[in-house]
Amino acid sequence: MFGIYAPEQDVARLTYFALYALQHRGQESAGIATALRGGSILAIREQGLVSQVFNDHMLRSLVGDIAIGHVRYSTTGASAWENSQPIVRDDRRGLALAHNGNLTNAVELHSELRGRDVPFHSTSDSEIIAAMLASHPAERIEDAVADVLPRLRGAFSTVVMTDERVVAFRDPHGVRPLALGVMRADGEQPVWCVASESCALDLIGAEYVRDVAPGEIVTLDEHGVSSRFVAQDQRHAFCVFEYIYFARPDSRMGGERLQVARGRMGEILWREAPVDADLVIAIPDSGNAAARGVARASGIPQDDGFIKNRYVARTFIQPGQQLRRNGLRLKFNPLPEVVRDKRLIVVDDSIVRGNTMPQIVGMLRESGARELHLRISSPPIKHPCHYGIDMSTREEMIAHGRTVQDVADELGADSLHYLSLEGVYEAIRGEPGSHCDACFSGRYPLPGSEHAAGKDALEHAPLPLLSGA
Repeated sequence: MFGIYAPEQDVARLTYFALYALQHRGQESAGIATALRGGSILAIREQGLVSQVFNDHMLRSLVGDIAIGHVRYSTTGASAWENSQPIVRDDRRGLALAHNGNLTNAVELHSELRGRDVPFHSTSDSEIIAAMLASHPAERIEDAVADVLPRLRGAFSTVVMTDERVVAFRDPHGVRPLALGVMRADGEQPVWCVASESCALDLIGAEYVRDVAPGEIVTLDEHGVSSRFVAQDQRHAFCVFEYIYFARPDSRMGGERLQVARGRMGEILWREAPVDADLVIAIPDSGNAAARGVARASGIPQDDGFIKNRYVARTFIQPGQQLRRNGLRLKFNPLPEVVRDKRLIVVDDSIVRGNTMPQIVGMLRESGARELHLRISSPPIKHPCHYGIDMSTREEMIAHGRTVQDVADELGADSLHYLSLEGVYEAIRGEPGSHCDACFSGRYPLPGSEHAAGKDALEHAPLPLLSGA
């Protein structure tokens, strides 16, 4: 998610490159909306990766002084074009909106809006926010946001664009990230922008200034940047899984470079569970930083046990039956010359369903590894996420209802150790009272989370098309 106010700049191209940096946050669809001040909103959105959706001709057609962009990873609503973003609405006011997170009161708000004959053409909770803002009677979009924000429950880092400004806001608990940045050039006005992660700012040459605070509304317009706060004094609950897995390792969150924090996780893993071994290898790329930490703390050499094929994230060509039997080799190929006869420490960041790890263990055994000691730089995931990460139900999670030894036996490992939750907080230099760790602990920090509707909650509601859609 990205937003920028930059007259006389190629805002569509800047947004494209920012989204390129954020591609890891969603691979289902991509979109950009732009507007000239006082003009109409233009938008292109389609299913696929950023590089698949946009070409140079499209970017040239998206003229404007203002832009927002989005890459989607579905957590409410199906993976369908109708649910791609930015969402464009023209109710009382025209706007485009992009959202990262999940509303836990989506069904309630959707029913209320439908009762007022507010039309929808998607099954995403993001359109609920867009509809509430687009139909709000306030003259200024910031006043509409200030009135709507306290009625939203759950996680919502959001950017909304009118033909005059970009407004970014974050839920009062600060569950999902949102960073503020600025581009400076000699003799020119500073250009302000917001992004889900600081890595997007780095790519376009913007300076990371700070995180947008929980409950803060930030406006980017001709006057530069301004902010106001609503719904303050809530318990902060930043997602600890962003540190472990979801965010890019070169991003900064809470002032911390994630690559550094993930390395510390590996060091603490070794302290918690040392083992006699010959070699440390990572499951690429998610285990790389923690594996370096394990190797650094243990003094055991590290090498590449796998080569990762980096061109299989999206494919429209399905393998035949013979290739399907070796399906994981489309992504990972082990190196027998590296792992043969070795006692391996195999490092990854998390195990959710445990579908692929037995195959990885099997490939290493077939390649001649003598022992396999799994080290995971997160605690066991046992509970679903209601705040914007598509975690499976409890019953699908391999750690649910099983001991660590049970999981090790099922995966075929000689030993298994998960990083303790205390170790996670030590690594990120944070406190449980200002983070959400519900996927590990089951302690949901936001009221009503246990009763939140599932991903398909809005799929069966009657959805007449918007006028002109």
